Amino acid sequence: MSLTLDRRTLILSTAATAGTLVAEAASAQTPDRWRDALIINALGGLADPNVRGDGPPSRRPVLDPRILQDAHASGMAAVNITLGYVAGDEDPFEASISDIAAWDAAVRAHPADLIKVWGVEDILRAKAENRIGLIYGFQNAAQVGDDLERIDIFADLGVRVIQLTYNPANHIGDGAMAPENRGLSPFGRLVIERLNANRIMVDLSHSGEQTCLEAAEVSTRPISINHTGCRAVADLPRNKTDEELRRAASRGGFIGIYFMPFLNVTGHAIPDDVVAHIEHAVNVCGEDHVGIGTDGGVTPIDDMPAYLERLAAEVEARRAAGIGAAGERADTLPFVPGLEGPDQFFDLADRLAARGHSRARIEKILGGNFLAFAREIWG
Repeated sequence: MSLTLDRRTLILSTAATAGTLVAEAASAQTPDRWRDALIINALGGLADPNVRGDGPPSRRPVLDPRILQDAHASGMAAVNITLGYVAGDEDPFEASISDIAAWDAAVRAHPADLIKVWGVEDILRAKAENRIGLIYGFQNAAQVGDDLERIDIFADLGVRVIQLTYNPANHIGDGAMAPENRGLSPFGRLVIERLNANRIMVDLSHSGEQTCLEAAEVSTRPISINHTGCRAVADLPRNKTDEELRRAASRGGFIGIYFMPFLNVTGHAIPDDVVAHIEHAVNVCGEDHVGIGTDGGVTPIDDMPAYLERLAAEVEARRAAGIGAAGERADTLPFVPGLEGPDQFFDLADRLAARGHSRARIEKILGGNFLAFAREIWG
């Protein structure tokens, strides 16, 4: 019997084999003590911070072998990636649709490495098959415009998380840097109702305090704060008050602690700060409601001076656009030194264990709590 393969089949087969080998090699590097843990990053990314953004902008994600290898080595079963409009002059709806199409293409191009997450079964399958589940999420809801049916469209295209605001106010509610702290608009209440109907996570990261408190009351399903810190530990606007944390958790919500400079009022966070915020959140919310949403990737920086030069320009651009946050400066890093790279989740787990936290609690924080919350929201 003769067997012939067309060119596309051969390419996909070769790519799948290569991806499997990378995944198996990375899995072999996972520390035995955490090999079985389910790790879910409630807000993160797949990117290489060493790649310069020269040339015309492109919506297509660049997923080179290093990015994928580092993601596999990190042990992540799934990560909520930010796509779609966040800020800027482009049309929010068109930009978001374009991003969804671009990431769909990336998933198709890397079938041995990636799975698009529609539900918790896809996360569990990603873990079982040494792949990485991509949870499509927005960090702004401006792309809804004044048309609630767009939420239906986003749900049909696989968007599983929608954050109501970024740092400034939008037509849905006030963000963390909006000085008026006015809470939800009447339209914002309708947006939450439609998100609930479509079983999309209502994410209150970046929101103002009143927006968060009102959303937790209005939503008929639990809300999440996928990447934040605790304001009682570091008094900065991007962190949540105990009242916000408690309100979210009391209604079955999820809180993800980030690895960001806002964990320390100096802007220079260290691993102990991450642990301190997690422990405070557990004390306020209970151990069943706290996880991690690092707000960063897992590929380390090779050339720090070059990176800092690019970072300073990015921070200034954010400030000029009015989307920066208090505590964000050219000398603050958007990650926690000493808790970065592919080992960051294992290192955090070891630090929590050294503090006396049980393995069961640590596994909840690494991903178990997010999975339970996702099952409640997505069905």
